[in-house]
Parts: sequence; structure tokens; C-alpha cells
Amino acid sequence: NPFGSNMMLAQLMQDMQDPEMMREAQKMMNDPAFQERMKQLTDNPQFKQHMDQTSETMKDPEKMKEMEEKMKGRVAQGQKELEEFKKKSAELEAEEQRKKENAKKKKNQKPKTSSKKKGVKKV
Repeated sequence: NPFGSNMMLAQLMQDMQDPEMMREAQKMMNDPAFQERMKQLTDNPQFKQHMDQTSETMKDPEKMKEMEEKMKGRVAQGQKELEEFKKKSAELEAEEQRKKENAKKKKNQKPKTSSKKKGVKKV
């Protein structure tokens, strides 16, 4: 899966360091339609149950430490995946650009013609 959850997590962590990205997130969170969707989500019983379980887990220092270590590992793995993805994307874009340039060159070349007619001998 090219868009693994670890890679998406790493991208999220990078985005959270970007002031412009955070301004856009703030605008989104201030949107009444977004607030309504979030209210629907948080009113969901399964969501509430999950949040209660998470709160309980966070009260236990050992479990918290374990969660932090897992998260650090996932972010580190995601950063590797993200760098590899960006590298492959750049390589593909460069290849596409070369193909476009080659196609443009071929289009602009004059067709090769010969002044000699094949198969006809002058006598």
C-alpha cells in the first residue's frame, strides 16, 4: 500500500509544523458545517466508547509509555516511507518530463527526406 497509515501519520506530523497548514486547519474548524460533522461524530456511541477507553489507558503511566514508544516507531517508519514515496514521485515526474521533451523535439524535427528516389536508376 503506497499510502500506508504510518506514512500518513508522518505526513500529519510534518503538516502540523507548517504554520500555513495550521491556519487552513483553523479555518476549517471554524466552519459551521465542519462543526456539525464533528458533533455527529462525537455523539456516536462507538466514538464515545473508544474515547473512554483511551482516557483510561492514558491514566496508566506504563501503558502511556508503551503507546508513546509505539507512536514514535510508527512515525519513524512513516518518515522512511514518506521519503521513499517522495523520491519515487520525483523520479516519475522527471521521467514524464523527459518523455514530454523528447516528444516535443520529435514533433519539431523536419521529416527526413531523400533527394534520390529508391528503385529508379538514371540512365
